[in-house]
Amino acid sequence: MRAMLKDLSLSAVVAGFVAVLVGFTSSVAIVFQAAAALGATPAQTTSWIWALGLGMGLTSAGLSLWYRQPVLTAWSTPGAALLVTAGVGLPMAEAVGAFIVCALLITAAGASGLFARVMDRIPQALAAALLAGVLTRFALDAFLSLKTEPVLVGAMLAAYLLGRRLWPRYAVPGVLAVGGAVAALRGQMQGSGIVWEWATPVFTTPAFSLAATIGVALPLFVVTMASQNLPGVAAQRAAGYDTPVSPVVATTGLATLLLAPFGGYALNLAAITAAICMGREAHEDPTRRYTAAVMAGLFYIVTGLLAGAVVGLIAAFPKELVLALAGFALLGTIGSGMAVAMKDEGSREAALITFLVTASGLALWGVGSAFWGVVAGALALAVQRWRA
Repeated sequence: MRAMLKDLSLSAVVAGFVAVLVGFTSSVAIVFQAAAALGATPAQTTSWIWALGLGMGLTSAGLSLWYRQPVLTAWSTPGAALLVTAGVGLPMAEAVGAFIVCALLITAAGASGLFARVMDRIPQALAAALLAGVLTRFALDAFLSLKTEPVLVGAMLAAYLLGRRLWPRYAVPGVLAVGGAVAALRGQMQGSGIVWEWATPVFTTPAFSLAATIGVALPLFVVTMASQNLPGVAAQRAAGYDTPVSPVVATTGLATLLLAPFGGYALNLAAITAAICMGREAHEDPTRRYTAAVMAGLFYIVTGLLAGAVVGLIAAFPKELVLALAGFALLGTIGSGMAVAMKDEGSREAALITFLVTASGLALWGVGSAFWGVVAGALALAVQRWRA
């Protein structure tokens, strides 16, 4: 712990906070919709946030400290979207049973090394293009938000550009400070809806059924592995980290298994928020960027314990502030990913196809664009290198 405190910096603390802010604000509404589709009571919905916050926090902080590399986990956003439709009419007990089955499948995929072998076959250029494609949407949204909030986002953009020129290590903290100050001066920060109280976990006894296993557990496993863990590993490798894939994925599966009865439906490796903790904005020294993921884990734990205040806290920040903060924080990572993807002329076109398909947001049969981007890029590379 003493070594961790020595490696910690203000930029790492801010990067961890920004990662949690972006992670929650970008998709917590979908989690609420998923809980509602399963008929969750307000107490159960709060328990979901408690379980997910603690699960993400403990795994992020624990794995990052263990490997001394930034390892950030997240809830499965496409999994939550799946539950919004697949969970309608399903009793909560059977849904929890499906979460447990999904957790066992994730654990098996990690512990067996199968998922790691699949990732080892993805070329570095395609992995970098995949990461850039996943993150591009956030950068585009940042600049598009200039249309609705030109003063707020314009001030944040100016702070970013000046920060990159004058104090590059603290450019993102500067963007957050300026954005918060401008929003407060314009009366856009609303904290009246925040209720500070400890969350109470609610245990649901699981029930298992064939219908829930086929209709929820298996699709939840597929979208979590293809749309979340795949780009999560790609983000790590594109940033130059060789964190062991199998034990990390297995750990997220075990954490899901323990927290499923309380609403922890699926945990996985993060990509977008992890990129914030892996970039140079978190720390100039790559060997010390793990502290940003540790801080993100601590913030996630606090958020889980205070789950009842999540909705009010999120509502306090203007949407455009969060979009601009995420987009500007990820610009460096997007640029680095594109540089690696386009470096080798032999794989440049395949990498470009991977980037475009991923950035397009294409989703087929419930599987997100990250998976199809890799498939398209791999096919292009195979055709290019095929010999009769």
